[in-house]
Amino acid sequence: MKKFYLLLIVSVCLSSFCMAQQSRYIQRVTYIATDAGDTAMLVIMRPVYCFPRRVFKSTKEKEYYWRNVRDVKKVLPYAKLVHNALIETYEYIQTLPEDERNKHLKRMEKELFEEYKPELKNFTYTQAKLLIRLIDRECNQSSYQLIKAFLGGFRATFWQTFGAMFGVSLRKEWEPEGSDKILEEIVVLVENGQL
Repeated sequence: MKKFYLLLIVSVCLSSFCMAQQSRYIQRVTYIATDAGDTAMLVIMRPVYCFPRRVFKSTKEKEYYWRNVRDVKKVLPYAKLVHNALIETYEYIQTLPEDERNKHLKRMEKELFEEYKPELKNFTYTQAKLLIRLIDRECNQSSYQLIKAFLGGFRATFWQTFGAMFGVSLRKEWEPEGSDKILEEIVVLVENGQL
């Protein structure tokens, strides 16, 4: 009898440990009643992406990869935040008349600068460039096009010129099959909690 209780306790502990480990892959659990009156559990899993095992040719390449992983983990939440703010702002300004629209955009720009400037000032040069590229990935438009749509062509050109002085192009687009292939892999793995 003692063995039975010990086995029961161990199995409960192991099953709860396994469920805790797999919970990041489980999207939703539902129960379905069959025609015979039985219930079955339906577990909908998140997609799991498999990429070929990365083999580094040198330590420099390995350091570059893991530096990009660190930078993507730091910058990706800000790119998603920009995407959500743009959707929310776009939906809201559609309901406003033209004169109030411009006032709202100026107020939003001022508030965003005040809120995020201290955090963004701590970004490195490569993290800032990565943020511009990830904004393009999230919004499917280059940063230049977004600024031009919301703030006008003059200000978009100003920020493009300002960025060009530091070697950053706001017009550069995300190329998941080209120059951004490694970054795309890192972003997908980070988004799914696999990295």
